[in-house]
Amino acid sequence: MSPLPTLCLHQLAIGERATVAGVVSASSEIDAVALRRLGELGFLPGEPVQLLRRGPGGREPLAVLIGEPMFALRLLEAQCIEVRRDDVKAAQPAGRRAAASPAGPRREGATEESVGVT
Repeated sequence: MSPLPTLCLHQLAIGERATVAGVVSASSEIDAVALRRLGELGFLPGEPVQLLRRGPGGREPLAVLIGEPMFALRLLEAQCIEVRRDDVKAAQPAGRRAAASPAGPRREGATEESVGVT
């Protein structure tokens, strides 16, 4: 079986879960310091990630869960994070994905209401 193809984090649908495959420089505006910062935030290969919400107009910032912490990323940063869709989701039609991936336990601090997820 061949490995799942990678795509950039910003290409995920809202609510979609994936696994970080790597962090690469997608633009000359992103330097080694910015890439290191993404790694320090937890965007490391193998980490689970979920795109929660997009900013006004569907652009930026992007609200992203990486493991349990939530971060707001610029589009430029999200373009540097390569992900692989989870196996189960990649094989299922979009309408069935929500049923296959129930929301995780609530954490104190950031809530779905506080980031505008309905």
